[in-house]
Amino acid sequence: MPTPNDITGLLARVALGDRQAFDLLYQKTSAKLFGVSLRLLKDRTEAEDVLQEVYIKVWQRADRFNQSDASPMSWLIAITRNHAIDRIRARKTVTADIEEIAELADKAPTPEANVIAGSDRRKINECLEQLEKVKSSAVRGAYMEGYSYQELSDRYKIPLNTVRTWLRRSLAKLKECLSE
Repeated sequence: MPTPNDITGLLARVALGDRQAFDLLYQKTSAKLFGVSLRLLKDRTEAEDVLQEVYIKVWQRADRFNQSDASPMSWLIAITRNHAIDRIRARKTVTADIEEIAELADKAPTPEANVIAGSDRRKINECLEQLEKVKSSAVRGAYMEGYSYQELSDRYKIPLNTVRTWLRRSLAKLKECLSE
């Protein structure tokens, strides 16, 4: 295990652009920094990427290390930790896929759709009023309220086939009325 003075000396040499010192610094500290990165990220590949980026920062900023502020390992660990945390934060701000954004759109009808639906609704109601009252009620029950044919048969006390006939003929009349 290297002493703090060893690492401080290596950092001073790295600040002057000494590649051999940088290689030694990497050999003596990379295992510890990789462990810090891996513990935070929980992904080996990502931890390796962070470690590489940390050493690039160390190469570029070794002259910023101040021996009186912190121990050299604390300084290196802080850089690693901060970079790993930045990576975690970057994961959370992934932009949404375009298909997900479409799902976020307001599904409420547009004002134009509301006007068209209102017009259609009025037309349907006008056409339903042209049917016999009991048949109009049967159509509303089946297609707007969700009653089954059997429930309508029981409700109006008529045979099931009669309900089917009423609905089929009523729908034909509605179709004709709506197409006018």
